[in-house]
Amino acid sequence: MRAQRVARLGRVDRRSWLGRLRDAVDALVKSSPSRFAILVFAALIMLFTLLFSLPIASADGRITPLHDALFTAVSVICVTGLATVDMATYWSPFGHGLVYLGVNIGGVGVLTLATTLGFVISRRLGLRAKLMAASDTNPSRIHVGPVAERQAVRLGEVGGLLFTVAISALVIEAAIAIGLMPSMLAAGYDVGHSIWYSLYYSAMAFTNTGFSPNPGGLLPFEHDYWMQSLLMIGVFLGSLGFPVIFALSRAWRQPRKWSVHVKLTLTTTVILFVAGAAMFLLLEHANPKTYGHLDAGPTIFQSFFMSAMTRSGGFATIDMHDLYGSSQLVSSMLMFIGGGSASTAGGIKVTTLAVLFLAAFAEARGAPSMEAFGRRIPRDMLRLSVSVVLWGSTIVAGASIAILQITKAPFENVLFDVISAFATCGLSTGLTAELPPEGVYVMAATMFMGRVGTVTLAAALAASQRRQLFKRPEERPIVG
Repeated sequence: MRAQRVARLGRVDRRSWLGRLRDAVDALVKSSPSRFAILVFAALIMLFTLLFSLPIASADGRITPLHDALFTAVSVICVTGLATVDMATYWSPFGHGLVYLGVNIGGVGVLTLATTLGFVISRRLGLRAKLMAASDTNPSRIHVGPVAERQAVRLGEVGGLLFTVAISALVIEAAIAIGLMPSMLAAGYDVGHSIWYSLYYSAMAFTNTGFSPNPGGLLPFEHDYWMQSLLMIGVFLGSLGFPVIFALSRAWRQPRKWSVHVKLTLTTTVILFVAGAAMFLLLEHANPKTYGHLDAGPTIFQSFFMSAMTRSGGFATIDMHDLYGSSQLVSSMLMFIGGGSASTAGGIKVTTLAVLFLAAFAEARGAPSMEAFGRRIPRDMLRLSVSVVLWGSTIVAGASIAILQITKAPFENVLFDVISAFATCGLSTGLTAELPPEGVYVMAATMFMGRVGTVTLAAALAASQRRQLFKRPEERPIVG
């Protein structure tokens, strides 16, 4: 009897403890979902920093220095792809397993991940959890709550979105891994290494990370256009965003049912993909260090590959340091723009750029509002887009100044690597691997702010809500 009473009390205590934990999480989510998401992301980074510091994680069995372990953890969880160590040779099988696990966790997204964890803790997908996931697909909801316009994902569809996130990541990565197997076997790797490398590369492509598990990276596959095509497909699908994948999975044969977000994302992505390839073809076709020694067909293919990877993919068949300055500038612009909202890509997002151009066209025509695909886009979207670009530019400028002061390195190399860190792209001129510890910490902070998102970060630092019951007199300053 006494033993049964003790067991019963233990169950009550556990239930009480879980209840208090759920209440605490619910209170934090209610006060600020974005702060909760950032805390979850920061906690994951701290956990992976500890794991990467362990002797078992390094190939030589030594403790990894704090700045290298922290930078690797941030780069993995933020799916960036930059590294201060040789990722292929420095880590042990345990360390490589951490990298593979971390990029798949980080690729899910900040708020979607927080929603999933909240769901696991509370054993339900409540209204607040749905609002959190919805804000990941539409950042404006962080500020103004659910809006009336058509959205890529409606509130009632968030459960389906979370299911789509998990299934799409699993199916796409598995399909790409199967497709990569012949390339690995043809390169001379045994079956075990071929399976592992295929799974690794497929995860790095879909999550837009860009790490390579084998020494030499893509150099052994420099002329394997089948493998490079699969990597481009993985990067392209990962950069579209889960709301777009969700919408296409439901009505891919009925474009009329696509929302404005889906149409803007697809249209802008294709335009940037083609325009980027054209610029690289024009600027680099005569560069003997990059494409100058290639025939016309391979040059065109590599231009498209470069255009896809600068959008956040992170893979490269050439040395970024060998690019002409004009091509480095084009690469920086493409990296800064990034991919789609709620995707594994970084940057300010393609829809942000699209809204800015729509606003400019509307102003040039004297139109009273922005319109796209037969829909009116509210002006608060323009305010949000301007804020994202302004905060992103401020982060890049501040980090660049700090790195320039620390390293005294050439400006173009610093700007390239800083934008790559902010946009979680992973391409590098070689500067990041040579940074001193203080520079490593600056770049780690840049990656974190870029992945968390300027909107989410600003919402987390600002007050949750601020009501103003009056309006001040209006006056127009001179602009332009």
